Amino acid sequence: MRRGVWWKKSAGRSVWMLGMGVVAAGLWTGWLGGTESGPYEVWQVAGLVLSLLVVVCWAAFRRRVVAGVAGTTAGMTVAAWCDWSDDSTGLFVIGVALVLHGSLFATALVSTLVRYVARGTRWAGR
Repeated sequence: MRRGVWWKKSAGRSVWMLGMGVVAAGLWTGWLGGTESGPYEVWQVAGLVLSLLVVVCWAAFRRRVVAGVAGTTAGMTVAAWCDWSDDSTGLFVIGVALVLHGSLFATALVSTLVRYVARGTRWAGR
């Protein structure tokens, strides 16, 4: 058994997951952070979704499915919590839960589809 290799893989996976979370939170802040009153505009949410779609597809294509799914979901959830936590009613927790479940489902579905399609190509993940 080779010693000392496991921590390199774990560190690499952690860096990818942390990076994906930071990117997702940054995209949330970039697209939705400027809205101080009222609901988000449709173009803001569409921009966020399309930006995240590109990032998650890229991660899945690079064979970083777990980092893409878990990191993006964590980043979106933390960003939603930070953005909405000043709500005095406490109902923001429901919104954050919906963001968590929705982003988990969507990123897992997109990553699975990308890996399925990319599996047939010779250059996938390189």
